[in-house]
Amino acid sequence: MITATGTLRVYVTRIADDLLINAQRLAEYMTNAPELEEELAIANISLDNLGVAQALYSYAATVADDGRSADELAFLRTEREFTNCLLVEQPHRDFADVMVRQFFLDAWHLELWAALEASTDPTIAAVAAKAVKEARYHVRHSSGWVVRLGDGTPESGARTQRAIDSLWRFTGELTTGDNHDATAAAAGFGVNPADLEGGWNARVQQVIGTARLAIPEDPFQATGGRQGRHTEHLGHLLAELQFMQRAYPGLDW
Repeated sequence: MITATGTLRVYVTRIADDLLINAQRLAEYMTNAPELEEELAIANISLDNLGVAQALYSYAATVADDGRSADELAFLRTEREFTNCLLVEQPHRDFADVMVRQFFLDAWHLELWAALEASTDPTIAAVAAKAVKEARYHVRHSSGWVVRLGDGTPESGARTQRAIDSLWRFTGELTTGDNHDATAAAAGFGVNPADLEGGWNARVQQVIGTARLAIPEDPFQATGGRQGRHTEHLGHLLAELQFMQRAYPGLDW
């Protein structure tokens, strides 16, 4: 039976998982960006994501009241226990992959945080009020790069289109809800992701059109991340992310 309290924990943890895994992917790319300023931008966005994730994990730990801390939720859960969307765990081949993946996620977060500012849960509303300010910067940054790359040289345009073609199949999960989302929306502390699809899709269509690129016609969308069914990439990512805590249990940072 799905309860509001149980859903609150699941709902908050899902958002935190998206942010943590994306922060790790961005951290992997540092020292590889095309210019110094971009190195700093990627590092700052990764830290922004990590900060919000930490706040949400702390709240999820309080709600669950099962003795697990925020660190344990981040560093001691298995792959099947993570509920992040499949998009954020996808690896990157080059800068175009990083910016396209980031743009899809940033556009989603801008819609999500704006809606969650009205959450009936004071903690979620407070986190959203801070996160939406960061999301406005993030989406300006990533969308600017998508346009710059797409409408740039033939090489940069081709690489950016390739990134869109490979990552688009993982975007449908962002706006696909389940019973937990429905319960969260009915209780007032969350939103049904399907209700945000229009705003997200409009922004994505506009930016990709400005970049002179195209959205793939293939209707297939991969799902499963919210239920703990991930691609082969997440296990490798978690092995690096969780190494220190698992190698030295109880390490005091």
